[in-house]
Amino acid sequence: MPNDKFDSKSFNPQAFKYMVDRIPNLHMHEIKKSKALAGNPDIRETLGGSQSGTGYARIAMRGLLDGEAVNYDGQTDITATSTKTFEQGVVAIGRAKAWTEKDFSYDITGGVDFMQNIAEQVGEYWDGVDQDTILAILEGIFSMTGKKEKEFVAAHTYDVTEKVEGEMSATTLNSAVNKACGANKKKFSLVFLHSDVATNLENLNLVAHLKYTDPQGVQRELDLYTWNGKLVVVDDDMPVAVKEGFYVKAKATDAGALEVVADETESPTPKQIKAASVSPRGESYKKAAAGDYVVFIEAFTEYTTYVLGNGSISYEDLGVKVPYEMNRNPSKNGGEDTLYSRQRKVFAPFGISYEKKQQATLSPTDKELKKGENWALVHSGELLETERSYIDHKAIPIARIISRG
Repeated sequence: MPNDKFDSKSFNPQAFKYMVDRIPNLHMHEIKKSKALAGNPDIRETLGGSQSGTGYARIAMRGLLDGEAVNYDGQTDITATSTKTFEQGVVAIGRAKAWTEKDFSYDITGGVDFMQNIAEQVGEYWDGVDQDTILAILEGIFSMTGKKEKEFVAAHTYDVTEKVEGEMSATTLNSAVNKACGANKKKFSLVFLHSDVATNLENLNLVAHLKYTDPQGVQRELDLYTWNGKLVVVDDDMPVAVKEGFYVKAKATDAGALEVVADETESPTPKQIKAASVSPRGESYKKAAAGDYVVFIEAFTEYTTYVLGNGSISYEDLGVKVPYEMNRNPSKNGGEDTLYSRQRKVFAPFGISYEKKQQATLSPTDKELKKGENWALVHSGELLETERSYIDHKAIPIARIISRG
């Protein structure tokens, strides 16, 4: 077959794209199946359609009906209110990569099908790039700095490091999504977590492997799980940090528990500690007082887990003019071909606007996506913050869990 050889003269970009798309990209396929990613025709039309095809745009979000109903008693006037229109900033994220193969590689292996080999790896490669983009966006969201944004971060963060046990348990996920969205917690469908956390959950029999059957009928396990019916994606690029030791509130019966005594106490016993000696972490520990019990937690590794809900991220593949192309250099290394690949995609978190306050070029880097100042809760746009209407944070099915390892 003329296209089996990795050769620019016989390269068919349309056929190659078809080959890449046909090979299962397992991670993104499962993430899309989870419904956490949802198409958005307004984004596609504005950023990649018949309009300007710009790299950044503000999309209108229609406001919800609100206001209090009046008493219908024949003498009370009916008052009218109107809905506000919100604006969400969205940005096209462009990425490109190239790979080179030598003619000699083809010759010495007896004509291995490098085209098929590269097609399989290109799909997986872009899977990883897209996951990195999503994780960068999530880090940026939970780094937001505005007043309302900080309220969102606090409400949508469930920190179990502040508990004696400190690790994930059977109730952690349900408690986290309930804290974030209340009755709207049923929308959550996808969990991103580190392999260390996944291993602990697996040891507790809280997660189960998904399996994939290839076209030849061979079944194999994926590094994908389900937890309480939600898809779990394991990724070691999840945020990990080493934290210093601190005290947590405890029960008198907990192992290693110390009784907090007044600072005036002259000779605390080995099972007591003065209130001033309790190193605080979080509001709950600043309130430790005489009569409380605390346990000291040694230095530990802190893991961040993200939980997403149906439609929590609008996703559009905008496409590019030339997604794949080949270039041949007949002299270098005895002859070699380079495959160039490009993509432009949009990942826009529901209810959160990309404000583009720190972006050097027409496409944001992952480092720029991680900056909290580039993100804000969607609002009605008035200049004075006191006059703005903000989206109800419980309508945003995005949460994070912080745990110890």
